[in-house]
Amino acid sequence: MAKDYYATLGVSRSASPEEIQKAYRKLARKYHPDMNPDDATAKKKFQEVQAAFDVLSDAEKRKRYDQFGADFEAVGAAGGPRTWRYTTTGGPQTFPFDLNELFGGGEPDIEGGANFADLFKQFSRRRGGRPGARPASRGADLKHELTVPFATAVRGGEAALTVQRGGGQVETIRVKIPAGIDDGKKIRLRGQGEPGVGDAPAGDILLTIHVSPHPYFRRTGNRLDVRVPVTLAEAALGAKIDVPTPQGTITLTIPPNTSSGKRLRIKGHGVRPTGQPAGDLFAEIQIVLPDGLSAEDRQKLADISARYPQQPRADLRW
Repeated sequence: MAKDYYATLGVSRSASPEEIQKAYRKLARKYHPDMNPDDATAKKKFQEVQAAFDVLSDAEKRKRYDQFGADFEAVGAAGGPRTWRYTTTGGPQTFPFDLNELFGGGEPDIEGGANFADLFKQFSRRRGGRPGARPASRGADLKHELTVPFATAVRGGEAALTVQRGGGQVETIRVKIPAGIDDGKKIRLRGQGEPGVGDAPAGDILLTIHVSPHPYFRRTGNRLDVRVPVTLAEAALGAKIDVPTPQGTITLTIPPNTSSGKRLRIKGHGVRPTGQPAGDLFAEIQIVLPDGLSAEDRQKLADISARYPQQPRADLRW
């Protein structure tokens, strides 16, 4: 099937040169091989876009294309627009105007803040540059591990990371720890790795987070569990007690006749990762008997047990 260069650029056959150039710039940004290094489909699409623009941007070529179709070159023609050649891993590419004209305009990159002109100049320096010059190359990434307190992992905060770079320089970097981060998760610190060569950017730090255990709290996903000691009287009579949570101390109601092992749910007081629903906190009751019970006190407890016989291990099985 004959190639339809107008369809490739997404413009009508009556499109003006400005409309053709605008369409080409948009598609060149989207499909350029250096923006899609592992996408063979994007590379092929870029080549098709480039071929279509090479014809439609030249008045003489466009005229003959409109007259003879995709085989117009067989008719014979000479000349063409001045070109700028750019070498990629897939071979030389041809651009019919200055690189700044194509990718200029101060349009920022989402992460790095560089515009497209700067970005492609950087690619040009990496892949060739002036003769005899050392090719520009991105700095190496560094891998580090950082252990943070349990409370910092749950609530978020900051931690200090000490980095020793290749030149022996020691630097302390403040790291923002997002709320709810799990043990083993990784954080990328952009531009904090080894410096680049020439004008190329620095590498990144790939930081693996480890979380210290807590002496009382345990975490499962966004759920927290804590064992809460209570007195025999509080468990038997019921009480209101203070319980610490990541969001502050709350008052927990202990119902009368609460046994050890009873779990009381405190909704929304678990882990609160950014952009996710908050988990719950489960308080497991543990009855703590007083030290130094007298013989008389122990007898009273025995009398109570005799009046209220129980079989607490009736369902216990191997």
